[in-house]
Amino acid sequence: MEDVLRGLVLIGSTREGRAGQRVGQWFARTAGERDDLDLSVVDLAEFDFPARYPARATPAMTAFTSQIDRADGFVVVTPEYNRSFPASLKQAIDFAYDEWQAKPVAFVSYGCSCAGLYAVEQLRVVFTELHTVTLRNTVSFNLFDMGPDGGPRDEAVRHAAGPMLDQLVWWGRALRAARRARPYVA
Repeated sequence: MEDVLRGLVLIGSTREGRAGQRVGQWFARTAGERDDLDLSVVDLAEFDFPARYPARATPAMTAFTSQIDRADGFVVVTPEYNRSFPASLKQAIDFAYDEWQAKPVAFVSYGCSCAGLYAVEQLRVVFTELHTVTLRNTVSFNLFDMGPDGGPRDEAVRHAAGPMLDQLVWWGRALRAARRARPYVA
């Protein structure tokens, strides 16, 4: 079990009628077929976060950051809204800081014509500031290409999940070993 990576799939959309839950569940099922990952799914729609950042963390904020702290790597599932990512996702990301550091982050994105890639590019900047390692490979697809299982219909795009997860596991193990050997300095 020491070699198994504790991963977290973070569903970043909270809109009613969203596709994010279906996309996130598809990805979690796909990743769940691997024996080198122990994934949990965190859906931001299930948290009652405050509208404003409070002086003290709320129980929902603490529960969320505890899950981020326990994970060794992340897959962020994000839509693209107006060439960016959802405000709900930014709010949640900002609740944690040290908990993200020195861990890999991968992306599954969806959108219309750009397949969510503008959202991913902006998220890379945010996660770089949090001292994470963002992975080059992504799974990105057009929302109108979504299959009945919540994943892309295009087999080449579906196949992209494997190499991305290979990278997540590699970086996750390497960074976990590094954090254990020497505390990360931000």
